[in-house]
Amino acid sequence: MRLVFTANCVFKRLLHTEIGGKYAKQHPRNLKGRSKSSQEWLTRQLTDPYVEKARMMNYRCRSAFKLLEIDDKYGILQPGDTVLECGAAPGSWTQVAVERTNANGKQERAPQGAVFSIDLLHFHAVPGATIFGGMDFTTSLAQKRLREAVQHRKVNCVLSDMAPNATGVRMLDQESITNLCYEVLRFALAMSAPQAHLVVKVWDNGDVPKLERDMLRFYEKVKRVKPRASRGDSAEHFLVARNFKGATDS
Repeated sequence: MRLVFTANCVFKRLLHTEIGGKYAKQHPRNLKGRSKSSQEWLTRQLTDPYVEKARMMNYRCRSAFKLLEIDDKYGILQPGDTVLECGAAPGSWTQVAVERTNANGKQERAPQGAVFSIDLLHFHAVPGATIFGGMDFTTSLAQKRLREAVQHRKVNCVLSDMAPNATGVRMLDQESITNLCYEVLRFALAMSAPQAHLVVKVWDNGDVPKLERDMLRFYEKVKRVKPRASRGDSAEHFLVARNFKGATDS
């Protein structure tokens, strides 16, 4: 089965109007002929303040605020850091990583970082980042290309917002995203500098506690996080692993 790994958000035009400092609710129009799921998506977008906020701050997707909140709380991105991002399309996490690591060189007195982003989908370039679009991270070829691009650098942070295309079969979907997390973890163990960090997306399931324990073998701290920008009806969480101890299990 071929899986599509993407950041699971769609870059859409603004669906809010700001009046008097507050977001005024808009009512979806032209719903005739649309499927029920399409109508529900439109309605949800119209009531989502992060959609408007992303447009105002020039982020490609609302998911930028998930990473911003994680970084604000745990300090996983620093100027000068080298970052690998998996499941990067449409590029909002890449934008945040570039800003926070100074990969675009805009902070004149801060060290300049480097960001390498990959996704099965093609997506527009982000200034300051090296983009690998149309590449499946789970293949040996894609991982070889990433290693070659990183060259001599040791990675300070690995980010993954990857998720498989949902099949609707809960157990299969949960197994698929957990397998993705392990794939990212294995790559991070081989690429990370001492004290590096790792963030992976999970869907709540019975395998998550084991994944947390396995990550704790290699990182000093692992925290399960649900950012405010994650929708309340979503099963997604993020595992934030901090301070890489080394690839050898102690």
